[in-house]
Amino acid sequence: MSKKAFIFDLDGVIVDTAKYHFLAWQKLAQELGIEFTPEHNEELKGVSRVRSLEIILGLGNLTATDEEKERWLIKKNQDYLSYIENMDEDEILPGVLPVLEFIRSKGHLIALGSASKNARPILEKVNIMAFFDAIVDGNDVTNAKPDPEVFVRAASLLGVTNENSIVFEDSVAGIQAANIAHMTSIGIGDPAILKEAHYHFKDFTFIEPSFIESLLT
Repeated sequence: MSKKAFIFDLDGVIVDTAKYHFLAWQKLAQELGIEFTPEHNEELKGVSRVRSLEIILGLGNLTATDEEKERWLIKKNQDYLSYIENMDEDEILPGVLPVLEFIRSKGHLIALGSASKNARPILEKVNIMAFFDAIVDGNDVTNAKPDPEVFVRAASLLGVTNENSIVFEDSVAGIQAANIAHMTSIGIGDPAILKEAHYHFKDFTFIEPSFIESLLT
C-alpha cells in the first residue's frame, strides 16, 4: 500500500480561527466606513490577506495606496493576534483529534496546507504541532488558493504524489486547489457551498474510521 498524505487546512478545519479573522476584518472595515457582514466574510475564505483587503475595499468602492494597504494589513494582523493570544486545546474543532490520531496510528503522513501566516504559533498554542510531518503556510508560498501551490508543496515535502494526497478544506478556493492538483478533496462544512469536493462532511464528528480506511486502498 502506497503512503498517503493527509493535508489539512487550518482555519475552519482544525480550529475556528475564522471567527477571529472576521472580527479583525470587521473592525478594520468599520474604521474605513465599510459594512462587513458574515455573508461578506464567506468571500474571504481561503484567499490571501492582500486579496481579502482588496475585496473589503471593493465593498466600499475605496481605492488606496500601497502604503495605506500595508498599514491596514499590519493593523488587522495585530488585532487578529490579540484575539488568538489566549487560544488553547479547547479551540480544536470537534472530531479533529480522533481523525489525526487514527491517521497517525495507520502510519500515514500528515501535513498542514494553510494560507495563514500564523499557522505555526496556532498549532503550538493548541498543542498539536507533533502530529504534523510538514507545515506549509502563507510564509512559504507566493500563490493563493485556488492555485494548488500550498498543497503541492506539502505533498512534495512528504515525498508523496498528488494522486496519493487527501485534502481537508472548508473553502471553495481550497477545494478547487485540491482538485486542480488531482488530489482527493474532502469538504468540511456546507455541501451546498463545497459541492465541488469529492466527499462532504458537516464536521469531523461525522468522519468514521471506516471512511479513512477506504481512502487508504
